[in-house]
Amino acid sequence: MAMPSGRFFGWVIGGTLPAALGADWMVSAWDQNAAMRLATPATAAAEEVAGRWLLDLLRLPATAAVGFATGGTTANFVGLAAGRQFAVAQAGWNVEADGMAGSPKITVLVGEERHTSVDMAMRYLGLGRGQIVAADDQGRIIPAALAEALAEVDGPVIVALQAGNLHSGAFDPMRECIELAHDSGAWVHVDGAFGLWAAVSDEWNDAIDGLALADSWATDAHKTLNVPYDCGVAIVSSPTVMQSVFGARPAYLIQDDEAPADPFERVPEFSRRARGVPVWAALRQLGRSGVIELVEGLASNARALAAGIAGLPGAEILNEVVFTQVSVSFGSDELTKRVTRALIEEGAVWMSGSKWRGRDILRISVSNWSTDQSDVDQAVSAVARALASVS
Repeated sequence: MAMPSGRFFGWVIGGTLPAALGADWMVSAWDQNAAMRLATPATAAAEEVAGRWLLDLLRLPATAAVGFATGGTTANFVGLAAGRQFAVAQAGWNVEADGMAGSPKITVLVGEERHTSVDMAMRYLGLGRGQIVAADDQGRIIPAALAEALAEVDGPVIVALQAGNLHSGAFDPMRECIELAHDSGAWVHVDGAFGLWAAVSDEWNDAIDGLALADSWATDAHKTLNVPYDCGVAIVSSPTVMQSVFGARPAYLIQDDEAPADPFERVPEFSRRARGVPVWAALRQLGRSGVIELVEGLASNARALAAGIAGLPGAEILNEVVFTQVSVSFGSDELTKRVTRALIEEGAVWMSGSKWRGRDILRISVSNWSTDQSDVDQAVSAVARALASVS
């Protein structure tokens, strides 16, 4: 499948920036285990720099710790694991010594439209299913519903918020939700697999106001930043909490207590490739202005696609196009599914089908750095042909 194409709009999958691709080839050729600072000081240093640049770009606390994980799911795992550590410690429980069996129950409050990766991470961590908080028609958590849920919880709490809804691209009301959660002593984790990158631009200042007040964040650099697979980014406001979850001191490793944590002490891997180096290369290629231009360009292309498709007979854009996602219906569920099938069978573009708020939809995710006006025009024409062929 031509995922690197500027006309690939399926799921949320970016392409690969040239500098990031070249760096990734070098990472493979070097064949270094980048988990240990002593063994691979150069890659550790490159990742430290990339981490500092990310915190600066995303306007997150400069003192936070950054770990390079396998993807968005693992990054969510890291953030929620840190939250679990914090929550049980607040309740006086030593999870390292005693495990989770018999521990105080941790309630995780999740939005009605959270991503599946959050559910998976909770399952991996033994936290069970989250307690669902109602969302509005764009998938945003309703603060009043969150306040009510928090008031009913007795014991440790984690609140999982979302920056970038899978279907609408919408952002939970960060400041209000985070302040409510912190007033209740909760840890706040933000799943920002693709939407966290909105923080680089003033265009979304109102939408993500308060984002930096959370306790942990997750994103996926192979989506909006366009680096090769695999490259999740886990960010935790407290390096001490992060290291207490993933740190280890085996006798055979040489570790400097005065140095920053080893890379493996921030993610659940003892051996890994230097996946932060392509991030360094992408950021070095683009610079601050280039990252802003990339993110704003993706959103601009999403708006252009929505406007073009909205002009087709019977087409309805179901979401407020606030970021890089577009959800389309062509009236009936059956017709929408036929249009989606015809579009995929023709092969000029790829847009995935989905179901949102009880309706079958054509879902468009604009994530590739190379998408341009020609790709947008060709995509709208392809949808028009698919619609005409099944109407």
